[in-house]
Amino acid sequence: MTAPSPRPARRLGEIRPSPIRVLSEGAPTDAIPLGLGEPTWELPATARAALADLPAVCAYGPNAGLTELRAAIADFHAAQPAEVMITCGSQGALFSLFLAWLEPGDVVLAPDPGFPAYPVLARLTGAEVRTYSLDAARGFALDPAALVATLHQTPKAKIVVINHPSNPTGGGADREALTVVAEACAAAGVLLISDEVYRDLYFGPRPPSLRDVWNGGVVLSSVSKGWGAPGLRVGWAVGPEAWLAPARTVHAFAVTAAALPSQYAALALLRASDSVLAAARLELIRRWDAVSSAALQHLGIPFDPPAGAFYLWLPLPPGVQDPMAFCLRLRDEGKVVVVPGATFGPAGAGHVRLSFAAQPGDLIEGLRRLAPYWRGQG
Repeated sequence: MTAPSPRPARRLGEIRPSPIRVLSEGAPTDAIPLGLGEPTWELPATARAALADLPAVCAYGPNAGLTELRAAIADFHAAQPAEVMITCGSQGALFSLFLAWLEPGDVVLAPDPGFPAYPVLARLTGAEVRTYSLDAARGFALDPAALVATLHQTPKAKIVVINHPSNPTGGGADREALTVVAEACAAAGVLLISDEVYRDLYFGPRPPSLRDVWNGGVVLSSVSKGWGAPGLRVGWAVGPEAWLAPARTVHAFAVTAAALPSQYAALALLRASDSVLAAARLELIRRWDAVSSAALQHLGIPFDPPAGAFYLWLPLPPGVQDPMAFCLRLRDEGKVVVVPGATFGPAGAGHVRLSFAAQPGDLIEGLRRLAPYWRGQG
């Protein structure tokens, strides 16, 4: 008997595993990992203590999440607990919102360059994606004129996603830009989602939140970045209950709830936010000092700090025709992992993303290994 040939759902189309993961998980064991956006400082002691002091019975927990955690998140965002949805990472919130509000033929507006999950998750719902450009002259900051123009040209737009500080560029957004975008989305009746997972990893003044100018959109965050706990997989959405209610139903049927032990650890982190986030910013500065000085020494390229996050948006040298082939060769021969910028959209084609969340010593050695390939001598 011949086994049938399996055929995945048409919605998968040309969707493939993320190049970020492919490059990182296929790397030689002695390669320096500068691909994943993953904090490498220790999980704060308050979270480790919470995990060590778990209840004897490991229960599911409520669909909505721990009451105490919702209250702590609400306090952090100057919101009400009813405005908080706890999810399995911020991507759990994003996909639940997409699935709750998008139908085939709807359009999502997303940044280019931008986090590759935005277009992929949108397409999985049957929606289409249209990108808007960022302001390259200002460090790839949010460009409200470009976004609003794209919105006006897209009558089927249902959701607009902004990300600040940005993955992959570290570009930010000021209050004026957020206000312009919020007013345009309110007038168009579309859901504005502000991905702010990197907001508390910043250089200079703390970046504004969408909630500083408008409470009508939905803000996403998680403990994965600023709180240094990506393995907990706890995220959240904060916004009007009218937007969150159907997404809560989606999330509950998809995963039941975020893991209860992780929620206890996240609660401990939120309650210690002042000290935990201050320590994380010190770790960020240590890593920036290492990567920027190494880039100047080994590549001859000076960099100004980004608005936030932990990514170096590095321009490719002239003559690189195939960025993925370049990154694979760099990984397998040079033993350092970076990600081609085209992973994040067409506007990223002339760059690679280097994560400086790694240990400072690894950053210095990684730039030393990268240098001969940058000069075409590798």
